[in-house]
Amino acid sequence: MILKRYILKEHISPFLISLLVVTFVLLIDRIIDLLNLIIEKQLPAGIVLEVFALSLPYMLALSIPMAVLVATILAFGRMSVDREIIAIKSSGVNIYSMLSYLIIAAVLLTGLMVYFNHWFLPNTNHKLKNIMLKIAYYKPMTIIEAGEYNNLLDYTVWCKENTETELLDVLIYDRSESRFPRTIFAKSGQVVQMNNGNSMRITLRQGEMQQRNEREPGKYQSTSFDQYIINIRDLGQRTDIFETGYRSDREMTYGQLTGTLATRKAELKLKQEEAQKLQERISLADFGGNPYEKQMEQKRLYSMQQMAQNRILELQDSIQALQVEYHKKFALSFAIIIFIMIGVPLGLMTRTSGIGMAFSVSSVIFLVYYVALNMGEHLADSGGINPFVAMWLSNIVFFILACFLIWGSIHEKRILDMQVLSWRLKHMKLSKKIAPPDEVVH
Repeated sequence: MILKRYILKEHISPFLISLLVVTFVLLIDRIIDLLNLIIEKQLPAGIVLEVFALSLPYMLALSIPMAVLVATILAFGRMSVDREIIAIKSSGVNIYSMLSYLIIAAVLLTGLMVYFNHWFLPNTNHKLKNIMLKIAYYKPMTIIEAGEYNNLLDYTVWCKENTETELLDVLIYDRSESRFPRTIFAKSGQVVQMNNGNSMRITLRQGEMQQRNEREPGKYQSTSFDQYIINIRDLGQRTDIFETGYRSDREMTYGQLTGTLATRKAELKLKQEEAQKLQERISLADFGGNPYEKQMEQKRLYSMQQMAQNRILELQDSIQALQVEYHKKFALSFAIIIFIMIGVPLGLMTRTSGIGMAFSVSSVIFLVYYVALNMGEHLADSGGINPFVAMWLSNIVFFILACFLIWGSIHEKRILDMQVLSWRLKHMKLSKKIAPPDEVVH
């Protein structure tokens, strides 16, 4: 009982340290991505903190499994280096029989991650997407970059130079009032934010507007002006988080995923039945009589059939993507147990107490795991493989690997003995035939 608690306790500090290190590394990557946006938009500190706070759950979904792997390798590596494992074995105790508390903790953490990935994470992803969309229109003057085409709702704006308060040599495509965009040229334009930045007024000077006649598409109308004002509203300056109706698969909770899957599958079944009935009508139809009516009826039936087939393909792709996300969240959660199984024998077989070595080994393992998971996701999304197989194959392969490693550690196999390697590096001038002393080997 004491030994079981001791082994579990030895994992707490390494896990917390590893979690901080891994999360910090991922956070640095996020900081680099957002740094240009923060500088460009001159975002208030509150909004910046909010973005990072909403980004943190996604990072934790990755950093927690990796931190478990690092902590396990580090804890058992230290116990092996300090000869505590030898002391346990010399007492006639099988080290794997002392892992019950560690396994219980891993199962509990897996359950917590299932909840986290299926309920908490989708909501934060949804809020993060909304706030990033609103930030895109925060201080809209900053997104009008000189020499580039900038889309602002129904307007596309290009200018030769942007002085932050004035645009020079302006070209605007206005699609707000007609299916044919109006083309507006102006020598200069002044931009003013209104309604607390939620709207923007562009005052153009000394220009010309060309517009295609909607009733007579072959005719154009050209109008010169000394001053022309364009009002662009609802740009999203206010960055209050709000709920929108649409959620992508990564923003859906467990209930939303399963509900949407059930709805899409029911619709798919109806569409397949509809396509089958249309095919039967086409094969049995008698298109005799009036040639014009025959042609129109053929076109109508084939058009209906094509629409049904297109919808079937859309639904199949959507169902595939939803199933992939459903299984991915479970697979990533259960990776914690797999990593515990891998980490224990690795710690015993590498005999290292340094966080650098443990972190390096864990990084390679997790990178291979995550790349395989993403490759499976892409294959499943394209319909090349079953979603369940694609998302759980990495866990299955690593489970088999864990079994081999456990077998190797039971039979006293060693992958890399850091103590022996360190001794040999220090005594390179000695003959290679000289064996390391027993206190180094054991």
